Amino acid sequence: MTIWKNTFGKMPLIGIMRGVIPAHVIQVVTPIIEAGFRVVEVPLNSPDAYDSIDRLTKHFPDNILIGAGTVLTEDDVQHVHDAGGRLVVAPNLDECVAQKCQQLGLIYCPGVQTATEAFKGIVAGATALKLFPAELIPSKGLKALKTVLPKNIQLIPVGGINPSNMAEYKSAGASGFGLGSALYQSGKSVKDIAKDAGRFVDALNKMQL
Repeated sequence: MTIWKNTFGKMPLIGIMRGVIPAHVIQVVTPIIEAGFRVVEVPLNSPDAYDSIDRLTKHFPDNILIGAGTVLTEDDVQHVHDAGGRLVVAPNLDECVAQKCQQLGLIYCPGVQTATEAFKGIVAGATALKLFPAELIPSKGLKALKTVLPKNIQLIPVGGINPSNMAEYKSAGASGFGLGSALYQSGKSVKDIAKDAGRFVDALNKMQL
């Protein structure tokens, strides 16, 4: 999809805003966008997540990709779409969720760990694959998966990613990164969010030099 290429393709970092509340969502996402991020997800196990997604999609321009994480059911997909979200990220692979995303024209990024799951995700029409949890899959494991997957398939490690371990995953073939608690946690100050967002962008830019 064009929006995926123009957002994640240009800045392959996904800001995961787990635990954010609607009243604070614009305030805490703004420094992340200002640092250069172009993709943000609000996990659905956050308080009033659909409200946060709605606020983000109305506040930021169309060249910022807003979506949801921890999307588990077809009804979840419908609600994400109704809130204006264009990205569906999940911890698992679910063919019904995949079909609903295709029906509504949403980007689908399911969580996988094994080659079997990865190939099922490809058949289901996933735009990219979330390698989750990355804490359990060292860079050598990612590299092994990349050797058997089609070259155009993007693998995105999520879970335990920080600026110090990004390079090893990138050298193993990671297409980008999903960033959770190292970027944002409930109660974290806007100043610290901005600082850490900048650290991630700087680390990525150094790898691409």
